[in-house]
Amino acid sequence: MNQNTKWRLENLPIKFDVENKVILRSLLKAHKALAELKGVASTIPNQNILINTLGLQEAKDSSAIENIVTTHDELYKSEIDFSTIKSLETKEVQNYITALKRGFALISEREILTNNMILEIQEQLEKNKAGFRKVAGTALKNSSTGEVIYTPPQHNDEIVALMSNLEQYINNPELSDFDPLVKMAIIHFQFESIHPFYDGNGRTGRIINILYLIVNGLLDLPILYLSSYIIRHKSDYYQLLQKVRDTNEYEDWILYMIKGVEETSKETIQLITSIKVLMLETKNNLRSNYKFYSQDLLNNLFKHPYTKIDFVIDDLGVSRPTASGYLNQLAEDGLLEKERIHKTNYYINRPLFDLLSRR
Repeated sequence: MNQNTKWRLENLPIKFDVENKVILRSLLKAHKALAELKGVASTIPNQNILINTLGLQEAKDSSAIENIVTTHDELYKSEIDFSTIKSLETKEVQNYITALKRGFALISEREILTNNMILEIQEQLEKNKAGFRKVAGTALKNSSTGEVIYTPPQHNDEIVALMSNLEQYINNPELSDFDPLVKMAIIHFQFESIHPFYDGNGRTGRIINILYLIVNGLLDLPILYLSSYIIRHKSDYYQLLQKVRDTNEYEDWILYMIKGVEETSKETIQLITSIKVLMLETKNNLRSNYKFYSQDLLNNLFKHPYTKIDFVIDDLGVSRPTASGYLNQLAEDGLLEKERIHKTNYYINRPLFDLLSRR
């Protein structure tokens, strides 16, 4: 299809084979890395540690793609006490975390990914019930020049029909026998091209990516996030999305997404391995020097870079004076850093904070 032919968004599946030799070779490497990531993740005894720590990082990165920028420090403090948040950007990142966890809970329960779930995810992101677009006028523009580069479907009935088709494509394997990673790339392109919401399309689309991998058994946890990869190759991301619309050729877009899965899997394996090493060092220190050591305490210190007395009370089932004594002793000995927000003390696992912040 040449660039002078007017492109129109059509129902899935696409009408031609995209799995050429180049794509098939790239799939082998991506699947190998993804399988290794799945295995490494299973060796962390408390899965919430990965969901929380990696989910926070993803929320920050995915929001940054949309120019919603917050600092690690603001983000971690907001996890301790949401009422302390002053920055609108940090609130939006927190909304992303809520949406991501809600999406994971929904697919874990139902093992499919429906439009109602996608609507609920977007509602959590934007904190409104606007639903699919009903008013015409949406256009995607070049942020520098203001030039319209793509006009998505304008009418609600067309948007609803395309999203219904996308829902079928996501959940019915008989519609296409493409590899799941190829389908993930096609689904992401289709969703972003439908652009069904007034706001939050990019972030919703990136949550759909990870949920789709879990629904298809490629991962057990929401821990593979492409946002950091997209940030590093942001111009390619938008150019390749548009290239499909200009030429109807998917190869470069699919290769970009597969490469993102491979690279991000490898990076996440390294990060999880580093967290495991740090946990083991902390465990040995606690077991050797503190009578109050427990696996629950260790998990508490790594479930989040910051903790506070209330969290220890909940996780360990101890009294407030006991929890306070544990944390203050660890702070006095330099294992934690103690700071104060308003009337609340909180305690930083600095090595974990630094590890996550370097990513």
